[in-house]
Amino acid sequence: MTIQSKEQLISFVKETVQNTQVTDIHTHLFAESFGDLLLWGVDELLTYHYLIAETFRFRSDLSYEAFWNMSKQEQADLIWQTLFIEHSPYSEACRGVVTVLNRLGFDLKSRDLNAYREYFSSVSSADYINRILELAKVKTVVMTNDPFDAYERSKWDANVAQDPRFLAALRIDPLLNLWDTSWTKLAEQGYDVKQDLSGNTMEEIRRFLNDWISRMNPLYMAVSLPNDFAYPENSVRGRIIDECIVPVAREAGIPFAMMIGVKRKVNPSLKDAGDSLGKSDIGAVERIVSKYQDVKFLVTMLSRENQHELAVTARKNRNLLIFGCWWFLNNPSLIEEITRMRFELLGGSIIPQHSDCRILDQLLYKWDHSREIIAKVLCDKYSDLLASGWRLEEEEIRRDVEDLLGGTFWKFLGKPDPALNR
Repeated sequence: MTIQSKEQLISFVKETVQNTQVTDIHTHLFAESFGDLLLWGVDELLTYHYLIAETFRFRSDLSYEAFWNMSKQEQADLIWQTLFIEHSPYSEACRGVVTVLNRLGFDLKSRDLNAYREYFSSVSSADYINRILELAKVKTVVMTNDPFDAYERSKWDANVAQDPRFLAALRIDPLLNLWDTSWTKLAEQGYDVKQDLSGNTMEEIRRFLNDWISRMNPLYMAVSLPNDFAYPENSVRGRIIDECIVPVAREAGIPFAMMIGVKRKVNPSLKDAGDSLGKSDIGAVERIVSKYQDVKFLVTMLSRENQHELAVTARKNRNLLIFGCWWFLNNPSLIEEITRMRFELLGGSIIPQHSDCRILDQLLYKWDHSREIIAKVLCDKYSDLLASGWRLEEEEIRRDVEDLLGGTFWKFLGKPDPALNR
């Protein structure tokens, strides 16, 4: 059907974005079979590291040690009292919790945390997964899977049937960022590696990666890199990228995903909440994607200052797909700015957002908030076309939205969307 007016256009775009099922290409979520790695419920929501950091800004009387000695419920109680009762919860992380509770049908006027807890104590994780995925309209979740984690390895070793809605991504941070200590974990798994990379080390690292690719069937290999990441680089990381990661990615036909810009533990007392960000050298991305044009790269960068250069780099390299507004960029004002700029430079050949969720419940607010912004920007762009006399068809808009919310990712991988066969 042809769009006849701006009012019809805006209504159709908003409805389409709201109702299109999503492939969430990067999360830290886990299927039920991974046991304690699956995080869900109101206490997990409230003790998310964003909220921990915000709480300490208001509680100068509270020592870090005292907080970490509390139970999870005690921490949640403190965060609820500090951020939601003593102050209005309009930061994005706080608003996210409010959105989740609202979407679950809780009485927000009561502000009764214990009443909310009663629901979570009465529902099974399997039923809750089903409910969240249905409410969030997320059809596929891509996990972050770490073969260096002993507990997670035990779950893979159990060979339990995997939930087809939860797909794997092979995380290799220890391999590239912590080789001085992580090499021993490869040795413990039976690989003939040496700390100085001598002997059969490179061949064995490749064998390790191929073994885990065979076990996990990951959609990509991924690493979070520091803001001072350089390429090329005469370092352990540089050698492993060139001699192991790239060849294995090429052979397996999967992308190498680089998430660049992290400063780790700028305040160690905050633990996971103590990481920060820094501007990175876009030249490192330019050099690696242009050197290996037969390998696909997924890239997101953490600093706002890197976003324009990254989009321009993607214009010049078709083997580069940029994705999401990651971590500290997951704020509505920045998401809108970055999404608008990317659409203007790259059209629909991007992945505008991923959730990066660590707690299952967060899917509700991450996608509710992101859909609203994506729809807003699309309405403006389609309105510009309509005003210029371009014919807009509903089916073409539906196609575009499906691409933005997953189709472009699957086309980049060169794989059919498995959800279509479920």
